[in-house]
Amino acid sequence: MFRFFLALAFPYLMTAGEVPGLSIVVIRDGKIAWHRAYGAANAETGAPLTDRTIFESASLTKPVFAYAVLKLVDAGVLALDVPLQQYLPEPASDERMTRITARMVLAHTTGFQNEVMPGQTLAVHFTPGSRFSYSGAGFLYLQRVVEHRTRKALATLMRELVFTPLAMRDSGYVWLPEYETRKAFGHTAGGSVAARRKPTTATVATLHTTPLDYARFVVAVMKGIGLKPATLRAMLSTQTPVDAGCVMCLTGASGRMSDTLSWGLGWAIERTARGTAFWHWGENNGEFQNFVMGYPNGDGVVVFTNSGNGFSIMPEVVDAVLGGPHPAFAWMGYEHYDSPAKVLLRDVRARGAAAALDAPVVNLLSESQLNGIGYSLLQRGRVRDAVLVFERNAARFPQSANVYDSLGEVCAAAGDRARAIVNYQRSLELDPKNGNAAEWLHKLR
Repeated sequence: MFRFFLALAFPYLMTAGEVPGLSIVVIRDGKIAWHRAYGAANAETGAPLTDRTIFESASLTKPVFAYAVLKLVDAGVLALDVPLQQYLPEPASDERMTRITARMVLAHTTGFQNEVMPGQTLAVHFTPGSRFSYSGAGFLYLQRVVEHRTRKALATLMRELVFTPLAMRDSGYVWLPEYETRKAFGHTAGGSVAARRKPTTATVATLHTTPLDYARFVVAVMKGIGLKPATLRAMLSTQTPVDAGCVMCLTGASGRMSDTLSWGLGWAIERTARGTAFWHWGENNGEFQNFVMGYPNGDGVVVFTNSGNGFSIMPEVVDAVLGGPHPAFAWMGYEHYDSPAKVLLRDVRARGAAAALDAPVVNLLSESQLNGIGYSLLQRGRVRDAVLVFERNAARFPQSANVYDSLGEVCAAAGDRARAIVNYQRSLELDPKNGNAAEWLHKLR
């Protein structure tokens, strides 16, 4: 009955959420109990997903790397609380960088930004160890330290510490020729098929794998395979609370700590009536969206999608397997497939922006929600509708540099160079540090 229900529910959700492909593995009592792939690996060609389809795991790479780091800790190669500068001495423009440890990286308390964008440098934004702010940049820093300390490249190290011991035969960090036929294509939220990324350098963000392979890793974590008992307890127990109102919290922290969520070492932790779970999510460029949750008692689920709409249906998918609700999804902050913003987007696509934007709900949506609708339309080639949405957003939020930056972008896409310049100029007036607006003004002029 359970499998019959899932077989009916998931295709319905995928249609409602406009998710072309979904692959799921259910774990019961520490064993892979059921798995199935739904939909298309490529919506344009109709090529089907299979159990052997390779996905970009995105930030689900981080727990796998954390597991390898903890194995090195158990082996005495690293220590969780020794400053990483002692392993890899480097010039530090900020004295606080010399205090950062592996524990801080794995618990996201380094104070680093999430990504180092072009023109930026890696910087410490608050006292390391003092609070949570999700940082992929911190993991990249720890990768350099680990490779220096072990004298091994990441791909080699992960094969030795994780993939071979756990029989993860379909996992790797760089592009392989077989991926030409095995890898799923990513799809934007607007439904278009994205160009493939083919990484040639292994990083803690490039893991390519199958849901079945990743489930083998989750089972190993549940059972503590390869880790000392005390190390496993540290991995799956709270190292730091998380702010209830933000994920990247460099400046926007509310100071109100979540009652149900915290962070361990490489994993997020969720506490509900169902029990204490470890979990993580992954997203690449709004084209792959994946989620994993497991309980120490051996129940869990691995869900990979090849769509920027994957998270819109993820709560229902996970609740169907594990029961719910799960506060992790509200904290992540993604739009639900039947949210007012998603409903408005469908209305715009059906009737056009000129008619749909008269709906009262427009005035209830946030700046980011309206921007998301505009970009989804732009991805679908609905440029005129996108212009109208961004114009409405600018009228509602006239002091937002980001809104005018987006309006400049869509005007440029519409071929209206003069209006693009006006809006990029307005964006730069509101935020003189907006490098994107400055770059586009230079190009357009």
